[in-house]
Parts: sequence; C-alpha cells; structure tokens
Amino acid sequence: MGTAQKVLRRPAGAVRGLALDIGSSRTRVWAPGAGVLADVPSGPVRRGRVIDATPHQHLLRRVATDAFGDSLDDTVVMLCHPVLADSEWRETARRMVAGIGPARVVSVDSARATAAYAAPAGGGPLLVVDLGAELTEVTLLVDGTVQDARLAEVGLDDLPGEGGSTAALVDATAEMVMDLWRSDGTGAIRGALRRGILVTGGGALRLDLTGRLALRLGVRLRLANDPATSTVRGAGLLLSSALRHPGSGHR
Repeated sequence: MGTAQKVLRRPAGAVRGLALDIGSSRTRVWAPGAGVLADVPSGPVRRGRVIDATPHQHLLRRVATDAFGDSLDDTVVMLCHPVLADSEWRETARRMVAGIGPARVVSVDSARATAAYAAPAGGGPLLVVDLGAELTEVTLLVDGTVQDARLAEVGLDDLPGEGGSTAALVDATAEMVMDLWRSDGTGAIRGALRRGILVTGGGALRLDLTGRLALRLGVRLRLANDPATSTVRGAGLLLSSALRHPGSGHR
C-alpha cells in the first residue's frame, strides 16, 4: 500500500461507529476516540457520484475490521452525501456501505456535517460554501436545517494548471450565492452574509481562490479549521451523538 493509501492510525480499543465522507478526490473515514482513520484517494467517483462501489467497500471493510474485529454487526456508519444528492446517489452509497455489514446506515448532508464541526459560535443563519474537486455547493442553513442550496458541477479539478485563472470557479460560486439571495424571502441570507461565509473543502486552502471570491462578493469568508476534513469530522461528532442517543440519527 502506497503512502497516499495508508490507513493513518488504529484506534485504541473498540469503537462501534464510523463516519464516511466520499469525495470526488478523497475518501475519509473517522471513528470516535480515534479521529481520522483513513484519508485516501477515492475510487471511481465522478462529480460526486459513486461509479464503482467496490474500492470503497474494500477500504471500509479493512478499516472497520481493524477497528472492530471480525464482527461488524453492531456498527453504525454515518454517511455524508452532497446536499442536493438525488435518491439514486443515496441508494447506491447506502447499498455500498451496507455491504460491509453494519447494522445501521445513518445519512447526513455535507453542509450540516461541516456546520457541526466548524460553524462559528452564536447561532443564526449560516451560508456554507464547499469548494470540492469536482463539485461546488452553496447551502443556506437556518437553525441547523437546509433552507436552500445550489450545486455546480465544477471544482478544483477544472481549474487550469499552476498559475491559471480561478475566474470561472469564482464566477460560478458567486452566481450561486446571488441566486440564493434572489430566492430568499425571509432575510436569512442577509444575516448569513453579515455573519461571514463558512468555506470548506480543498478549495478553502487556495488563497488565490478564496481571496478573489471575498472581493467579488464583498463579504468576509470564514475558513473552516482543517477544511479538507471538516465534513468527516463534523459527521463524526453527529455520529457520536447518534451512538449516545440511538433514536436521534437521520436515516
């Protein structure tokens, strides 16, 4: 196994759940008490859609077996999905995860997962921009629920080579924000913009991209802590809550 595919660390003691974030570029697995167990290149995933579940099943089974031993019957997987994922995506991903043998699969959208880990204190409406490898999502959360969202099938992988312009991705992202503004009849988007946009995903690490986006929108951007893994970490926090309160999870 190459360095990029290395399982990062083995948890101390048994844990009974895993959080899973399958991105177009990377797949990340998190467990209570252990943190990020794996951060590896994704199997065949195109624009957020799982094309071939087999590589992910193999990874999950390897990580779960290392964490739990041979019996996986009592495990729970908190599965992240794009906010606007269709029913086909969700069913494909859930079947893939169920194939490793967990008793229950709980799903959460990526914006709520990110907010669980990285939302600023104080409550109120929150605008989350996820700058991924092949997808960009803009989501308005109000009281922890998705009020509205936009998706563009464009991301970091579509940018030109080193030193190339980020203008097309900035334009697409800004247009989604403005479209949410035009569609909002409650004033929530205005409050969210005053609070600052929470930016996550690999693109949050591109200061040329985030700087240009901040100038274009004329608002403050809040970069999530460890933005590349903030979604899976937030899903892990939700998982821990679901394990403590079994009836509270979202299927």
